[in-house]
Amino acid sequence: MHPQRDRAQLTMKDVSKAYGDRSVLDQVSLTVRPGEKAAVIGENGSGKSTLLRLLAGAEQPDSGEITVRFPGSTGYLAQTLALDPTATVQDAVDTALAELRALERRIREAEEALSAAEPTDGELAAYGDLLTDYEERDGYRSDARTEAALHGLGLAHLTRDRTLSTLSGGEQSRLALACVLAAAPELLLLDEPTNHLDVRAVTWLEEHLRAHRGTVVAVTHDRAFLERVTSVILEVDRDLRAVTRYGDGWGGYRTAKASARRRWAQEHQEYLSDLARTAELVDAAGQRLAATGRDPKQGFGKHRRSHEAKLSGQVRAARTRLEVLRRTPVPAPPEPLAFTGRPALAAEMGTGPLVELDDISVGDRLHLPALRVEPGDRLLVTGENGAGKTTLLRVLAGDLAPDTGTVRRRARVGHLPQELPARPTRRTLLATFAAGRPGFAEEYADELLELGLFRPEDLGVPVASLSIGQQRRLALARLVTRPADLLVLDEPTNHIALSLVEEVEAALAAYPGAVVVVSHDRSFRARFTGDVLELRAGRPAAPYASGEADPSARTRSRSRFTKIR
Repeated sequence: MHPQRDRAQLTMKDVSKAYGDRSVLDQVSLTVRPGEKAAVIGENGSGKSTLLRLLAGAEQPDSGEITVRFPGSTGYLAQTLALDPTATVQDAVDTALAELRALERRIREAEEALSAAEPTDGELAAYGDLLTDYEERDGYRSDARTEAALHGLGLAHLTRDRTLSTLSGGEQSRLALACVLAAAPELLLLDEPTNHLDVRAVTWLEEHLRAHRGTVVAVTHDRAFLERVTSVILEVDRDLRAVTRYGDGWGGYRTAKASARRRWAQEHQEYLSDLARTAELVDAAGQRLAATGRDPKQGFGKHRRSHEAKLSGQVRAARTRLEVLRRTPVPAPPEPLAFTGRPALAAEMGTGPLVELDDISVGDRLHLPALRVEPGDRLLVTGENGAGKTTLLRVLAGDLAPDTGTVRRRARVGHLPQELPARPTRRTLLATFAAGRPGFAEEYADELLELGLFRPEDLGVPVASLSIGQQRRLALARLVTRPADLLVLDEPTNHIALSLVEEVEAALAAYPGAVVVVSHDRSFRARFTGDVLELRAGRPAAPYASGEADPSARTRSRSRFTKIR
C-alpha cells in the first residue's frame, strides 16, 4: 500500500472539451481509483490524448471539474515530445527529477541551518517533515532508479553528456519514458508508452508497471500490454464523445462490448419489425376505412357513423405511433472504421529480384553484405533498438542512399516510415491524400471514404489539426491507393486503433506483392508468416522463425532463407 494512497484522487465531473467547433469530450464523468492500472482506448481522433492532457493539466477543460490529487506527484509522458535538441541526456534527467532535486536542496539548507545554531522544536519538526517527504518519494534511490530505467529501456549506451539532437526518434521517446519512471511519481499518465520499444524493453516496462504501487493511466494500442498490465479499460467513444469504464481488464472489456453490440443489434431489429408492423397497420386500417365509405352493406345513419369513427380512431392512433417511431429511430450499431483497402499490385514484373543490395554500409549504423527481395517475399526485420532496422528500410525504399555499396531497384516501392513529419502540413486531409495525382482533390473523396479510415466531416480538416493516429491513417491511405510491387513498412501498427489492427494484418496477408516490415507489436509478430532477418549492431545475425517456439519451424526458416550471403 502506498503510504499516501488514501489521500489520492482522480475524478472528472461533467467535463467538456472542444477545439473550435469540433467537440471532443462532452459532459464526461469518470473515476480512477488509487492503485488501479487503467488503459485508455478508442478510435483514432476520439480524444484519448486529449483526455490524458486534461488529467495532466497540460490543457484546461471548457467546462466541468477535474480533480487530480496525488501527494506522491504526477508523471506525464506525452505522445509528442518537447525536448530541447541542444540539451543533454543529463539535462533531461535533471529536469525529470527537478522536484526531488529541489527537495534535496531544502534538506541541505535545513541541515546547514540546524548545525549553525541550537535548533528549535519547530525547525526540527520541519526538518523531519522534509525527510519524511523525501523518503515517501523514495528519493534515496532516485539515481539507482534512473540507471535501472535507462538500462531496462535499452539506453545504457548513452553517455550523460550526449546532446538530444544526436539521438534517434526512438531513443528520444525511450529517454522521455525513462525520465518519467525515474522520478517515481505516484500517478503515471503515459501516452503510448510501448511505442519505440523492442521486446526486451517492453517486457521490462510491463514488469515495472505491474510492480508500481501507485496509479497508472495509459493510452495504448498494444494488445499484449492490455492483457498483461491493465485492470481497467476506459473507452473514449468518438461518436458519443463520452468515456465508458470497464472494470475487468481487456478480457472483460471484449466480452462486455460483444454483449452490448448484440443487444443493440437486437433492439434495432425489434425497431424495424415494429416500424414495419405499424406501417402495415396504418395501410390496412386506411384501406378498411376507405372501403367502408364505398360499401353499401355498412348501411346508413348512426351505426355507420359509429363504425367509421372507430376505424378513423384506429387509423389516427396507428399514424401517431408511426410518426413517433420515425422521429425516434433505433439506429443500427455503427460499423467500426475498417481498413478495407487492399494494396494495389503494379504491373507484372517478370522474374528476378525487386530490390538487390550488395555490400552496403551507412556510417556505423548498417553493414549488410547482400540482400535480395524477390516478388511475393515476406521478410520481418528484427533487432534491438538502434540495431539498424529503420536504416535498412530507408535504404530499401530509396529514402536513404548508402555510403558504400550498390542498390539495384526495379520495383515501385510503397514506404510507410515510422516517424510522421515534424511539422505537418496545413493542407486539408483530402488535399494531402490526393497530392501528386492528376485532377482536383475532390475527385478522390469517394476513394478515400471507401477505405473506411475517415468520415466525411474529416476531409476538410487541416492535417496539422489531426491526431497522431489520424495522420498515421492518412499515411496508410496514401500507401494502399498507390501501385507498388514492394511494401516497406516501419511499425505499421503504431498509433492504429485496436479495431483496425487486425484489418491491417488481413490486408497485408492478402497483398500479392512483397513485404518487408519492422514491428515491435508482439501480436503482429506472432501472426507473421515468412522469413526473419535479425540485425545486431547493424549486421545480420542468423535468421530465425518469427515468434514461434518450434525448433522445426526455425530449421525450416533457415533452409528457406538464402537471400543474405
